Amino acid sequence: MKIDWKRKLASRKFWMALVGFISPILIAFNVPENDVTTITSIIMSGATLIAYILAEGFVDAQNVEVHHFYEVYEEEEEEEERKSNPIGFKAGGDLND
Repeated sequence: MKIDWKRKLASRKFWMALVGFISPILIAFNVPENDVTTITSIIMSGATLIAYILAEGFVDAQNVEVHHFYEVYEEEEEEEERKSNPIGFKAGGDLND
């Protein structure tokens, strides 16, 4: 089974589990509470940044797919218009156009 790391790194549950695992270990090794809080804050800040980057990448990829779809659609539409009107007159157009 292959792990989907993009999805895993964007998961808040994953990061909360990581913090929930690391914090007690730090406390068990008598790391000062302020340091535990700082380390936890750094992990969650990093998680927020990673999730944002992955989400933006996903949105950008979706926009590229949609943009490509409309480009292909418009090209097909123009080709159909050229086939149906080989002379190039606009349907219902004015002679002065």
